[in-house]
Amino acid sequence: MTAQLLGRPGGQGELAGGGDWSRPIGSGVSGSGVRQGVWPMAHIEKREYKRTGKKSVYWRARYRDPTGRERVKNFERRVDAERFLTTIEADKLRGGWVDPALARRLLSEVAEEWQRSQVHRPSTAVQVETHLRRHIISQFGDRAIGSIRPSEIQAWVKDRSAILAPATVTVIYRYLSAIFRMAVRDGLIARSPCVDVRLPKIEKPRVSPMTVEQVEALLEAIDPRYRALVVLGAGAGLRQGEAFGITVPHIDFLRRTIHVEQQLMLLPKQPPVLAPPKTASSDRRVPVGDFVVHALARHMQEYPTLRALRAVTRRDEPLIFTNKADSPLSRTWFSSNVWRPATGRAGIPDGVTFHDLRHFCASLLISRGSSVKVVQARLGHKSAVETLDTYGHLWPDDEDLTRQAVDGVMVGSIRSDDQEVQGEQSE
Repeated sequence: MTAQLLGRPGGQGELAGGGDWSRPIGSGVSGSGVRQGVWPMAHIEKREYKRTGKKSVYWRARYRDPTGRERVKNFERRVDAERFLTTIEADKLRGGWVDPALARRLLSEVAEEWQRSQVHRPSTAVQVETHLRRHIISQFGDRAIGSIRPSEIQAWVKDRSAILAPATVTVIYRYLSAIFRMAVRDGLIARSPCVDVRLPKIEKPRVSPMTVEQVEALLEAIDPRYRALVVLGAGAGLRQGEAFGITVPHIDFLRRTIHVEQQLMLLPKQPPVLAPPKTASSDRRVPVGDFVVHALARHMQEYPTLRALRAVTRRDEPLIFTNKADSPLSRTWFSSNVWRPATGRAGIPDGVTFHDLRHFCASLLISRGSSVKVVQARLGHKSAVETLDTYGHLWPDDEDLTRQAVDGVMVGSIRSDDQEVQGEQSE
């Protein structure tokens, strides 16, 4: 085998017969024709070898990475080697060079590192782990992170959109995009493939609240043990986890208020816990009417509970709602054994959930003239925008009110002007 350094013809650094190019920068090379401590830049070597008795040629591109370590890559054509070195040198100048070995790391490894570095609520962490395992690791886990192309990401989004809701696809895509962003920051890849990816359009359906007749039918059909829970959802607008997590000290019967500062969380293979609510704005005091207060008082008298959990107040507090075994309620169990049988007996359409009681409460507040800010505060929304996006269509149309307000002022003024003009003409 022979080797020849191919630079500019007759230029400095031409070397015949090969040489040791693997030493670190600064070490001397004797007998190589290169000054001691000075190394040539990226260059190409012509290599010859015999295969089945025939002489063949390949081209070896040599370059040094930003740390000074020499790297090589072989090509069958010189033009490909030249293009490769041009790209490498440009990436080095831009600061975009990445170690090819790091780009070969499996996406599953990088995803696990990303997951461990995230600060998530316990319930969110469970959701993230499930989505990673079912939809990301299963598709790309055994792939080198540097080998995944934007077209593959787009195809994956289309595939997931066939079986998942648009909002769910968007959430999972954000997780995948965040993994690639971390890989870029850590120097594993030069750029993320999550670029110009078209996501399914999220069309949020208009909220159609339950009717008063449906809520009354549900109260009649549901197990009496959980009747007050329906009253609480419809009369106070609590989320399901918030209602399940209500404890005795959080109800002020004298002032007729409920302090919502925790929710019941049931995580896989973990005991039930009371944790802070969904957002900081979800921590609120909700005024309730006599109907709700009396329903809660009657429930506590008929179904006293001894089951206490450590609350966010760091005290053990008794839950108000438990099952017949005096255990905390789980969403799955409640839906299968209590809610769906009751809605079926009440003739309520499938798909109506406990959360629809929250919509019912909001519709009552709006129909009685409550402002956007009042509804936002009662429901614990993060902003008035969220309230308007969800319930804006339920507020009365103000077009007629606008016309009446303008006419009430301007029409009278115009008539007065007309009367003055007529009086001047008669004179």
